[in-house]
Amino acid sequence: MGEPLRTFETPGGRTLAYAIWGDPEGFPVLALHGTPGCRFNRWPKEEVYAELGVCWVTHDRAGYGRSDRNYGRNVADEAADVAALADELGFDRFGLTGGSGGGPHVLACAALLPDRVVRGICAVGVAPWGAAGLERDEWLAGMDPENVKEIEWAEAGEEVLTPELEAEQKRVEERVAVDPSNVLEGFELSESDREQLARPEAMQVIREATFEEAVNGVGGWVDDDLAFLQPWGFDVAEVAVPVLIKYGLTDVLVPPAHGEWLAANVPGCIVHADDTAGHLGTNPEERIAEDVRWLSEGIAPEGSYSPASAAR
Repeated sequence: MGEPLRTFETPGGRTLAYAIWGDPEGFPVLALHGTPGCRFNRWPKEEVYAELGVCWVTHDRAGYGRSDRNYGRNVADEAADVAALADELGFDRFGLTGGSGGGPHVLACAALLPDRVVRGICAVGVAPWGAAGLERDEWLAGMDPENVKEIEWAEAGEEVLTPELEAEQKRVEERVAVDPSNVLEGFELSESDREQLARPEAMQVIREATFEEAVNGVGGWVDDDLAFLQPWGFDVAEVAVPVLIKYGLTDVLVPPAHGEWLAANVPGCIVHADDTAGHLGTNPEERIAEDVRWLSEGIAPEGSYSPASAAR
């Protein structure tokens, strides 16, 4: 059994909570959860990580779970926490993966920690907002109205966003307590995503993560939403390590236009676009094995391509 809760103090004096799964002596991978989320967002069959020979480390990003909030943070600030966690664990070099709201934070580390990150995966990650990426209408196009509503709260500012997310967190917890597969009730999800949410393992993780992610409030969720709509603190053109960009063509939480923009703008990236998957991918255990092969050996999933090569 892994270690579901460890904590340490960052150089800035904040508490950061993390968990270790799989083989403690295996290839190190730091996995960044989405928005919202926490260190419990992982595949609950720990033997999958152990059999792949990987030490899979998750942490509560700033303001989530048991980690202290970092008020006013931008996307780039996650790099300092990742570096501090790697130092705490004695990892000189490591693979890095993150999905959804964790995706931009992977890109930040790939740009700012090139001597530490071996390879990265940005899965269904959002693109920058505005002049630096997709303009508002493009950013929101194809996004489910429930997500658009959340973005509009963020546009209105923290004083609007915070109480709305507090109320939303309460509604989600009430739904999950009855049926975890209804965590995204009200969203017009693809059939693929509905199938993923109905998996017993997914429901276990949803139940665990939902009641932990906001145990000390919704500050992490608030800060993520605000950070995505502001300058990220780095330019994706600065990414200097190999990154795999993954996205699903039936995703209504982070529509394909985001993945397409990242594919066109992250230097030297490899791209894997799944024409049936939504936000949650397909076949989790197969996906984890593919991800580990990329992060540890540089072997991209079948069907991946290089935009740079395709352009020639």
